[in-house]
Amino acid sequence: MSFAFDAYVTAALFDRSGQALFALGDGTVRLEDGSSHPAHGGAVLCACPHPSGQGILTGGDDGRLVWTTAEGCQELALVKGRWIEAVAANPESKLYAFGAGKELIVRDAADAAFSRSFTHERSVADLAFDPKGRRIATATYGGAWLWYARIAEQKPVILKWAGSHVALAWSPDGKFLMSAMQENQLHGWRVADDKNLKMGGYPAKVKSLAFLAKGQMLATSGANGAVVWPFAGATGPLGKQAAEIGFDQSTMVARVAAAVNGQKVAGGLEDGRVWVCDLATQKIDMLKADKGPPITALAMSPDAKRLAWGDEDGGAGVAEI
Repeated sequence: MSFAFDAYVTAALFDRSGQALFALGDGTVRLEDGSSHPAHGGAVLCACPHPSGQGILTGGDDGRLVWTTAEGCQELALVKGRWIEAVAANPESKLYAFGAGKELIVRDAADAAFSRSFTHERSVADLAFDPKGRRIATATYGGAWLWYARIAEQKPVILKWAGSHVALAWSPDGKFLMSAMQENQLHGWRVADDKNLKMGGYPAKVKSLAFLAKGQMLATSGANGAVVWPFAGATGPLGKQAAEIGFDQSTMVARVAAAVNGQKVAGGLEDGRVWVCDLATQKIDMLKADKGPPITALAMSPDAKRLAWGDEDGGAGVAEI
């Protein structure tokens, strides 16, 4: 199934029902059933599934946080004069959070009166809840800041590493926090003791991170193939070598996607193609063989049976794996 949306695809996601949703640069959210919802007055800058599993949350350059389902759009927050560039949610705690400038705001989907606000020294680039949704990490200049999501007055734990941090992922066991940087490198911390994990050698920026195999592996973009790091054991990837899946000298992997409990990893390429690989067999299937604009969004359904993608010119698709 393919689509032509005529707008940059910011995100492709699956909700709990298994339906694919696309958040676009023209401010709309499109569903795979063909319906379109006008979520924002400007571009959608970020998106994630709603903690209920129904529909998606989107942040825009209009300062609005919007919840879109098949029924329509609902504004959850408005921050005048600022962009909402990062959003995260956790189904276990029912919390969702968004970043606007230097501020992190946490809300509870089950309690409309609940709100927490945390201020940073520099702008917040990305957010990630730990697996239980109790702590939230923010990516900012100089490292990552950790907050207890429900506690009002607190000092954050600051995991320091020089440079600009732009994308975060917690390991499914909550032991490691991984960060993609503005430089061509991946960094991480073992949260219990702040142990640094320096993971360089990338030829390009790492824009996309995905844990799989129940947290035993981490796949990233930023190379000619998907880079897969081993995370088994107490030390994670320390002292271990990464593997590269789907190496192609002619292009780079722009996005990766995986199901956290699955053995499959997908790659969306700078030349517009999309593949999926079963790590058990090492077999690569090209789900989109036609070349085109760079892939900007990629998502695998939680049951690892479907893949959705979008590109910078508005082309998008959904395929069975």
